[in-house]
Amino acid sequence: MRRSTPTTSLALALVATLTTASLAGTASAAPAPAPAPAAALAAPDVSLTNVQAHLTQLNAIASSNGGNRRAGSAGYAASVSYVKGKLQAAGYTVTEQTCTSCTYPGSNLIAEWPQGPADQVVMFGSHLDSVSAGPGINDNGSGSATLLENALVLAAQRPTMTKRVRFAWWNGEEQGLQGSKHYVNQLSSTQRGYIKGYYNFDMVGSPNGGYFINRITSATAAPLKAYWDSFGIQPEENTEGQGRSDDYSFANAGIQTSGYAAGASYKKTSAQAAKWGGTSGAAYDGCYHRSCDTTSNINTTVLNRSADGVAYTIWALAVGGGTPANDFSVAVSPTSGSVARGGSTTATVSTATTSGSAQTVALSASGAPSGVTVAFSPSSVTSGGSATMTVSASASATTGTFTLTVTGTGSATRTATYTLTVTGGSGGCTGGQLIGNGGFESGSTPWTATSGVITNDSGQAARTGSYKAWLDGYGSSHTDTLSQSVTLPAGCTSYTLAFWLHIDTAETTTSTAYDKLTVQVGSTTLATYSNLNKASGYTQRSFNLAGYAGQTVTLKWTGVEDASLQTSFVVDDVTLQVG
Repeated sequence: MRRSTPTTSLALALVATLTTASLAGTASAAPAPAPAPAAALAAPDVSLTNVQAHLTQLNAIASSNGGNRRAGSAGYAASVSYVKGKLQAAGYTVTEQTCTSCTYPGSNLIAEWPQGPADQVVMFGSHLDSVSAGPGINDNGSGSATLLENALVLAAQRPTMTKRVRFAWWNGEEQGLQGSKHYVNQLSSTQRGYIKGYYNFDMVGSPNGGYFINRITSATAAPLKAYWDSFGIQPEENTEGQGRSDDYSFANAGIQTSGYAAGASYKKTSAQAAKWGGTSGAAYDGCYHRSCDTTSNINTTVLNRSADGVAYTIWALAVGGGTPANDFSVAVSPTSGSVARGGSTTATVSTATTSGSAQTVALSASGAPSGVTVAFSPSSVTSGGSATMTVSASASATTGTFTLTVTGTGSATRTATYTLTVTGGSGGCTGGQLIGNGGFESGSTPWTATSGVITNDSGQAARTGSYKAWLDGYGSSHTDTLSQSVTLPAGCTSYTLAFWLHIDTAETTTSTAYDKLTVQVGSTTLATYSNLNKASGYTQRSFNLAGYAGQTVTLKWTGVEDASLQTSFVVDDVTLQVG
C-alpha cells in the first residue's frame, strides 16, 4: 500500500470512501466461529500452506534481487514471471500490459478465466510491487499470493460460471496507484461497463492486524462481510486505506469496489484488541515499508480467513450449480483479408475451452464464392488450440467482398466470421518495397520514434550505412518505440515484412527475460525478443503480412528495459516487400 497524503478536502474524503486499502486481521482471542453462511459451504477451502508457499517464493525472489521487488526492478520482473507461469499452466488467458506511464515502466499482469459471459466481469486485484526498502511480503505479497492461490483453485475446480472472473496484479502501486490507473484509463466505456465489481486486496496478513472491509455497508461488500460475519469477527470500515490502494482507480471510473484489509501503520485501539486480540496501541504492521516485512511478518489466521473469504466471494458472485457442460469458443485473427485471383492468404483460427473440459473441435468454412477454397491445418484441434486457415482463389474466382463463416463443431457448434475480398489477378497488385527510409539513412521521416532512437552513434554499429534504430541500452528503466504506418495493396500474392535485429546485453541470466522488444502490426504482436536472444551480429527476422492486404496498418517496435544492466535492441534495413 502506498503512503497516505494528508488532505483537508471533504469532497476528496467522500470520493475516497469508494476505494480500498491495505488488508489485515489478527487471530488471537477471536470469538468462536458461528455457522458459515450457506454459500460458504459450496466454496472450496483455500490451502493456507499453498498461500504461504507463494509468499516464500516472493521472499526468495526479493532476496536474490537486492532485497526488494520494487516496480521496474529485476525483483518485480521475476515476481511477474512467477505468477504468470502458474496462471498459464492452469489454463488462464494471461496478458502482460506494459504501463508506459508508470515511473518504472513494467507489466500489469491480467489473467482471465475463459468461462462465463464476457460482458459480466467480477474483478479481483492486488499490487505485486514492494517498496525499495524491503521484500514486501505483507505489503503486498499477502494480497498477491491470496489471489494467485484462489485463481489456481478456481482453475482446478472448473465450476459452471455465471460471470467472468478476472484477476490482476498491478505494477507501480507504491508510486501512486500507477499501474491500475493505466489499466482503467485504457478501458473503453463499454469495457468499464462490463466490470460489475472490483475487489482489492492489499495487506491481508498484518501481524497485529484487524479485520477491515472497504465500503463495508455497500452491496458490493456483502459477500466479503457475510463470510467474516460467519465467524463473529465484527469487521470494521477500512478508513486507513481510503484512497491509498488500487481500488481508488476503479472507483474514480465509476466501478463499484470493495476488498479486505488488515491494516498498515495505524495503531490498534483497545476496543479492537478486545474483540480481535493483538496488542492495543501498537501498529497493525510494525514492519510496514521496512526490511523486516518478510515471511515472518504474517498473521496466518488473518491470512487464512482472507483467502477463504475471497473464495466465498468468487463462488457467491460468479459460480453456478451443477456440473459444467463442455463448451468452447472460436475466433479468427485477423478478421478480414484480401486475395487476388491465383493467390492465397492466411489467418489463424483460435479456440478456447469456455466451460467443462477440453474437447475435439472440427473446423470448416462456408460462404466462399465460386473459385475460392478454404483449408485448415490441422482440420481439427483440441479446444484451446489453434489452426492456420488458408484461403486460395483460382484464376477465375468470383471477385468482390464476401463473409466467410468459420464453424467449429464439437459438443456444440460455435462460429466466427471472416471478411474476404477477392480481387482480379491482372493489375490488382501494386507491388514493391513499401517501407520508407528502411535503412534510416535519410533522417527520421517517415518514422515516428522516441528521442535518440534513430542514430549514427558509434556505440552500436549499423548493419549497412551509418544509421540504425537503437532502442534501449541505458541500463535503467526505459521504454523506446519505433513505428511507421503503411498501406498494403490488395491483390498481391506475397507480403513479407523483414528486418535485421542485433541484441546486445549486459544481462548474464540464461532464464529470465528482463528486457523485451515487442514487434506489432496494429494491435497484434508478431514476436517478442529479449536479452535471452542476444547474439554477436545481426539476424534477419521476417513475417507474412498477407492477412493485412488492403489495409493501412502501423508497424511498431517497443523496447522496455528494466532498472539495471543494459540491453540494446538495434534494428536496421527494414523492408516490406509486396508482389
